[in-house]
Amino acid sequence: MTPIRTCLAAVAGTLLAACVPTLPVDAAPAAAPAQVQVKVLAINDFHGHLQPPPGGFRQPDPKAPGQSVVVPAGGAEYLASAVRELRARSPHHVFVAAGDLVGASPLLSALFHDEPAIESLSAMGLEFAAVGNHEFDHGPAELLRLQNGGCHQGSGCQGPAPFAGARFQYLAASTVDTATGQTLFPPYAVKRFDGIPVAFIGLTLKGTPHIVVPSGVAGLQFRDEAETVNALVPELRRQGIEAIVLLIHEGGETGAGPDECPGLSGPIVGIVQRLDPAVDAVVSGHTHQAYNCRIGGRLVTSAHRFGTLLTEIDLTLDRRSRDVVSASAHNLLIRHDRFTRDGAQTALIAGYAERAAPLARRVVGTLSRPATAERNAAGESRLGRLVADAQLAATAAPGQGGAQIALTNPGGLRSPLLPGPGGEVRYEAVFGTQPFGNQLVTMTLSGAQLKQLLEQQLNDPQEPRLLPVSRGFGYTWDARRPRGERVLADSLVLNGRPIAPGDRLRVTVNSYLADGGDGFRLFTQGTERLVGMLDVDALAAHIGRGAEPDDTERVRRLP
Repeated sequence: MTPIRTCLAAVAGTLLAACVPTLPVDAAPAAAPAQVQVKVLAINDFHGHLQPPPGGFRQPDPKAPGQSVVVPAGGAEYLASAVRELRARSPHHVFVAAGDLVGASPLLSALFHDEPAIESLSAMGLEFAAVGNHEFDHGPAELLRLQNGGCHQGSGCQGPAPFAGARFQYLAASTVDTATGQTLFPPYAVKRFDGIPVAFIGLTLKGTPHIVVPSGVAGLQFRDEAETVNALVPELRRQGIEAIVLLIHEGGETGAGPDECPGLSGPIVGIVQRLDPAVDAVVSGHTHQAYNCRIGGRLVTSAHRFGTLLTEIDLTLDRRSRDVVSASAHNLLIRHDRFTRDGAQTALIAGYAERAAPLARRVVGTLSRPATAERNAAGESRLGRLVADAQLAATAAPGQGGAQIALTNPGGLRSPLLPGPGGEVRYEAVFGTQPFGNQLVTMTLSGAQLKQLLEQQLNDPQEPRLLPVSRGFGYTWDARRPRGERVLADSLVLNGRPIAPGDRLRVTVNSYLADGGDGFRLFTQGTERLVGMLDVDALAAHIGRGAEPDDTERVRRLP
């Protein structure tokens, strides 16, 4: 006779879920197998993508070595079907995430403060999720609202039904409220599989305060990732827990197929190397990469972004030691020709789409060609030029700031602008490019300060964080020169005239950079500040005036 399962849950600093089999009184217990197989399903960097991302997933072309092919993939409807199918095959399973489930989201989710994304993932059966840096875009109080439910403080309840909050548990082992000394969310969760406990520790990168607006992390401390995890291991072992999985919103860089791992680099490598050997597997994110790696023999995975991939991790638990004895993984592509649409997700999306339609479908203008984010040898892109030009156009008039130069951050450009039929560009596409709701800030900087900012973006010449610049401004840089001298001092030019160190310049950036975002703290020294319109509205207006992507070289890199 099949055992009847009774599930109990309790919260006491950590989340504990226990499933206890209850046998009929007249049944003799069957001999338990020596091992228990557990399926861990994992995603990262969903970013509110209820609908499939326009770019799909680019993977190596099996028919043409050295080339790639784009496969339609992702979207909540298809991801939910894949999760349901894989869970049905595995009696012992759990669905987890490694951060950035919300934030930098398309209009369909962002317009409703990412409540649709939370409801979608809850409906899929997500159980545990690490916080990511974008979870803090609107501050800890708003993140707590997403967890616990309730109407938005500013705009109230806008969805089809009152927002009930997440049915999954956020985890934040390294994020501490400085007023209380307690973590913002539980540091870990424990789930039992046929009586064997497995702990899931969740946290985000230590550098979160450097990539989130200051108001988003006010009153919070973000501790070292490996030190935080290692300090929890003795506590878990005192509870008899040996199997440990880390969900961490930090990652690495590599370039190959989704189940490969050539030359993995980046912060995740050093973090994993410092982890206590008790940690059995690591689910990572943040870098929007797809990889299936081993670091020091330990499994480390990442599932790209936007729900295009779903990582299947197979853990084998030994019943005697209660530990993981083997771990393997596969990154499953959520192909539209492989999975069907989930009906519950379709209904959820339709309900929000109806409410968003008047704004989302508004045509702001036309483009004759796509504005893409692919960078040339100097680090420029069509999209970056278009956005910088839009910000200059919105703030150039004396009453709007008197801007002479505009700069923007490449991380704020989330999606390419792909015109539709007849070249039409809808507001939802523009919002997808700039979804952060930043305002434009025009300030006065000296020529010397501007050069110092440009030098800062080239601290690592192999991976420069080049700030797209507006029309009329340009300079030359040389990666072979020493740090702090890579921008040629006599190359800074505005409208054909050299910029001197003592020149006073009116410079426009978005409010994220103005507050020192991405580590560009020097922007906080800008004086005579004037706050203007939203960056997304500036871009929409610029396109509406007939602007086109520009291929004119503004930044030159010496070979």
